[in-house]
This record gives sequence, C-alpha cells and structure tokens, in this order.
Amino acid sequence: METVNTSGKRKTAVARAVVREGTGKVTINKIPLEIYSPELARLKVQEPLGLAEDKASKVDIAVNVSGGGVMGQAEAVRTAITRGLIDFFKDDELEAMFRAYDRSFVINDTRRKLPKNPLGHGARAKRQKSYR
Repeated sequence: METVNTSGKRKTAVARAVVREGTGKVTINKIPLEIYSPELARLKVQEPLGLAEDKASKVDIAVNVSGGGVMGQAEAVRTAITRGLIDFFKDDELEAMFRAYDRSFVINDTRRKLPKNPLGHGARAKRQKSYR
C-alpha cells in the first residue's frame, strides 16, 4: 500500500500530511474535517478537495498541524493536502490546474516577520522625536 508524506507552511504554521489509498476521509489533528472549526478555516481546507473531487475520494488524508494561528494553519493544511494529491497521483495536469486556480495551493508562503530594530518598539516603529 503506497503512502505519500508531504508538508505545507504558512507563517509559523507547519502541516504534515500523509496520503494513502482509502475512501476519502480527511482528518486534521485526528479531528474529522466535517466537524473541524472554525467554519472559514474548514472551507479554506476543502478548496483543493473540491477542485480534485474525483481523485480526493480515492484517498485518505491525515494531517498533523502545529504552530501559528487558525488561518495560518488552514493555509498550511491546504498546501500539504494539495502537494499530497499531486505526489500520490503523479499527475502534471492536476498540478497545472491547481496552479492556475491559486499558486499558493502548491507553493509555501515564505513571508516572515521582519526583525526588530534597535531604534524603536518593533520592525517599523520608531521612537518619536520632539524638538520643542
């Protein structure tokens, strides 16, 4: 029985997906996708499954995700699921379809926080000057 391990990242969230033959079950941290909350995150995760519905119904996907916030985790899970489907079926047309719909399905978001500067409270904030 073939299994494929993939990962997805967004900000500080990291998702690891295991894709194997099955009946279309998707779990995130051992919680079924049907009862995963909040609803907006669930809808974001379901996007690649809806686009490749015929292929997604032939595999079981188990995802472990940690770090970051709710929506960062949802986007990391979305990327991991998409990569898992592409690797499992080895289908270039599927990858092209995902990329045409939304590039972030296949590619990790590399944006990170800027480092804090010594002249202020954060990366961009500076101490105010008063001349009077």
